[in-house]
Amino acid sequence: MQKPDLQYFPYDSLRPNQAEFIELVRETVERGENAIIEAPTGFGKTISVLAGVLPVAKELGLKVLYLARTHRQMDRVIEELKVINAKTPVSGVELRSRKELCLHTYLTQYTGDAYTAMIVCKSLKKLGKCPFYENEKKKKAEFDELVRFFLNEPSHPSEILSYAETLELCPYDLTRRIAEKADVIVASYLYAISPGIRESLISSLGVDYSDLIIVFDEAHNLPDQAISALSDRLSINTINRAIKEADEYNEHEIANFLSIFARGLEILHREKLSDRDVEEVPVQPESVFFHVMNTLSIGERWLVKTLNEMVSIGDAIREDRIEKGKPPRSYVGRTGEFLLLWFSLIGRDDYLFLLTRERGLSLELVALDPSKALTFLRETHSAIFMSGTLTPLEAFRDVMGIEKARLKKFPRMVKRENAQVLVAKDVSTRGEERSLQVYRRMVDYIVEAARLIPKNVGVFTASYEVLQGLLSANLKVRLEEETGKPLFVEKQGASSRENDLLVAQFKAHAKASGAVLLGVMGGRNSEGQDYSGDEMNGVILVGIPYARPTPRVQAQVRYFERKFPGKGRYYGYYLPAHRKLVQAAGRVHRSAEEKGSIIILDYRVLWRSVRRDLPDWMVETMRPVELAKMRLYLRRFWAERFKNTPLEV
Repeated sequence: MQKPDLQYFPYDSLRPNQAEFIELVRETVERGENAIIEAPTGFGKTISVLAGVLPVAKELGLKVLYLARTHRQMDRVIEELKVINAKTPVSGVELRSRKELCLHTYLTQYTGDAYTAMIVCKSLKKLGKCPFYENEKKKKAEFDELVRFFLNEPSHPSEILSYAETLELCPYDLTRRIAEKADVIVASYLYAISPGIRESLISSLGVDYSDLIIVFDEAHNLPDQAISALSDRLSINTINRAIKEADEYNEHEIANFLSIFARGLEILHREKLSDRDVEEVPVQPESVFFHVMNTLSIGERWLVKTLNEMVSIGDAIREDRIEKGKPPRSYVGRTGEFLLLWFSLIGRDDYLFLLTRERGLSLELVALDPSKALTFLRETHSAIFMSGTLTPLEAFRDVMGIEKARLKKFPRMVKRENAQVLVAKDVSTRGEERSLQVYRRMVDYIVEAARLIPKNVGVFTASYEVLQGLLSANLKVRLEEETGKPLFVEKQGASSRENDLLVAQFKAHAKASGAVLLGVMGGRNSEGQDYSGDEMNGVILVGIPYARPTPRVQAQVRYFERKFPGKGRYYGYYLPAHRKLVQAAGRVHRSAEEKGSIIILDYRVLWRSVRRDLPDWMVETMRPVELAKMRLYLRRFWAERFKNTPLEV
């Protein structure tokens, strides 16, 4: 392989294998192909992929769309672009939602999702009620000057927001204008995998798909994120509120239609769920309309007409509420949109239609094929998928439907002497084995490991159910009494701000005697966070995060089995769990020099069927242990830290 073009690589030296990575990306993009690349944590994937794509993008006049899962990951790309720009000019901007880039108090106060924010923004502009938008015309010279300024220096959203606020201009429109001319646009996955958001972006940029090079960072998240973006849910509470709203706006025929429809759902609920100990059940999609169609003696054409009318009424209600300064929601419009989508998908085998009651009676549309979110890639110039956890690459390619793909796996940089993987032989989170006694034995392992591993330790469980099981076995009290390390517990449903505060407090203890962070595999703290130095010297993985065999999981397995004969259960059930396990394990090593212990409390990891999906460095250093052996191995591994204390067994 030839020496790579390092015009856009700003650092003095390359890490191992970075030159090969950069050249692979450059060749892939130059040929208009795609690449799936696995490279370890600490490799420098972000700067490497930018150094590979930018020379070709600049030469061919293409735009780079860099997609990540979290704001933290997106901010990191802007930081790298700033460093590149100090050496070689490059422009870049980070897209955030309207709500995050809006100065209008009405929108920030009353909108909670991207769709509602978009509707409100358009309505405020249409009604002449957004002074920041109006100022774009009055202060056109200042607006254009700001665009030129930010094209000279890649900037974080907060920087753009600050300048826009000073001049009383719209930060969202300013960001979009910068994006039209920027070399690199950094955004969340939704800008690609959500059809509506993607089309809006392409339209606003004035480009074709063929003008784009797309980078998917932390791509192991894509299957779940795509399924989520293509799925939807409607609760009976929303329908009941829609009935009330229709009556308030004198839409009595719509209220009557929805009342009869809701009654039909209650009948279905009695038939399908009331006498069963399950939270969800598949339904024939047509069945949800049987009661209302029979009662009102209507056919499909009248049904669709009514649903479209609900959508139009919803738009009018939102505008009316904006005029009156009320929250801009419409339950009628939301219900109409969902039921139109439900009706349009009847007959599709890549969707599951569910009746659920986990959070109250609901209808749920569950997408089964994540590749449907990426069909647009056939029109783009190139796409690069990269992560530290994509093994086996062929499976990721198949599941996401990526064509013309180069596959490359780079070796992990962790030195053998710095990695330790210990697997408990006598515990597991298999359903039939879970008990208070087993959780107490797991707590014995966790407390002893937290005592012997210096400073901070992470404990990531297979599920929130397992997390609660550990707490019920007195984990918190024992940790604090026997190790002196406080326990920080990840909260299900916590906001990003609440979670960031929790993690910051946990990390701060690395400068003192250490602490323990308890969370779940597949969560934001076991995947989206970076822990350097003593911020996480060890992770304890409790169980393997296999999904419960719910109807949606079983439907996914059946769908993949039809699409990939002989591989359905592997692709739909085993592999996603194994990837989450590996991601969580990777929190301990951010560089080749960092030492880290990984304790896995589930003997199934020793099985060949699981080990084949683990990286080489984990398998090579893996040792089966019981409590006493774990204690011995940990003290030997961290001997430097304990050289002044007697060795215990």
